[in-house]
Amino acid sequence: MQIEMTDFTDEDLDNYLQNQVDLRHRQVLKTVEEVQKVIQALTAEVSRKDGRFQSISNSGIHNDNVKDQPALIAKWSALLRGKSAFNPAIQVLTPTLFLVSVPVRGLSGYKERRARQWRYYTLSGSKLLSPVREPEKLHQWLELESFTTSCQEWHNSSVAIEGDIVPAKVGNLFKELLETSIESCNLTRKVSILESVGSVVRVAVETSELQVEVELIPTVELINCWPKKARWPRFFKRWPSKERARCSKSFGFNLMASSNYHWLLSFTRVEQVLMCSIDDDGGCRRKCYRVIRQLKEDIWCPGSKPVITAYHLQTLLMWTCEKYPGSKDWRNFKKSFLRLVKKLHKCVSQRYLRHFFVRGYNLLKYTNTIELDIMAKKISDFLENPGLYIH
Repeated sequence: MQIEMTDFTDEDLDNYLQNQVDLRHRQVLKTVEEVQKVIQALTAEVSRKDGRFQSISNSGIHNDNVKDQPALIAKWSALLRGKSAFNPAIQVLTPTLFLVSVPVRGLSGYKERRARQWRYYTLSGSKLLSPVREPEKLHQWLELESFTTSCQEWHNSSVAIEGDIVPAKVGNLFKELLETSIESCNLTRKVSILESVGSVVRVAVETSELQVEVELIPTVELINCWPKKARWPRFFKRWPSKERARCSKSFGFNLMASSNYHWLLSFTRVEQVLMCSIDDDGGCRRKCYRVIRQLKEDIWCPGSKPVITAYHLQTLLMWTCEKYPGSKDWRNFKKSFLRLVKKLHKCVSQRYLRHFFVRGYNLLKYTNTIELDIMAKKISDFLENPGLYIH
């Protein structure tokens, strides 16, 4: 039986956006508000027990380390005015999976150093005969000497070994504090700690509608500095503008305690600034991104632990903006949307998506290849007959 090819129009896309995507967006917004309230209460309680950890209400530009930089705070507020509904510490990876960076305090005046080559210690602090593996491209060691000031508690053996702040130790300490805070905040019926992978602390949060999984990661927020590994903006590229790139970089980067020995580089503040201003020229980039995210969650790669998350899609969009920087490239909604879908299909088929700031790192390096192949097939089916899905 021949399946009739159905096409779709810009109007169909707009209807899909209004009926499907906006509805989901409102639901996610409601969930984020509920989760934010709970996590804010818990992190405030953790902070009361141990001042090295801050409440998530102190994340990003509200971090204690930034209080003496009024110009930076004003710039951040101006850029995101009326555009960002979420707390900057919360990343929505899927409607039921959130990543929350928990800011730490007591470390300031960071300067990148040439790292010592080998570390011969275990997480308990005993000597190893062979060295610990060197960090990969997106990871690094973190030495107390990198900071001009570090409070005495960071030198304790509970979090440091031989001058290194060890993410697994920081994560363990945070987890213990979180367990007691769940009790002291009377949240045992709402929040439960899940089995953790590596040093990431995972909790399940009951909201009024559904259960959400939240990954909580202690994070060193480094404002006004930029890592050598991130060679960005790239020469001769027209997106973002030189001015926007310079401005974005001033918000710095994060180091997240997500593996045992090495800290993960993260650029959430810069990404937020780029995403918020992405359609200042009147383009349809964000609309394309939102429709693709909806299709991914409904059809191509559903589930609470998908191989492709909103973060991958955002990275893909930023690469596409760099390749197609002109406002005329983003006037035609349907054409722009299909171009982005084809780019996604290529990445998933080739199992390769470069990190936007640290180009040498493939974000799909450790991803389940079978699941990627299944997703590639679904996108391929979509591209053969998109009207079936968009009508």
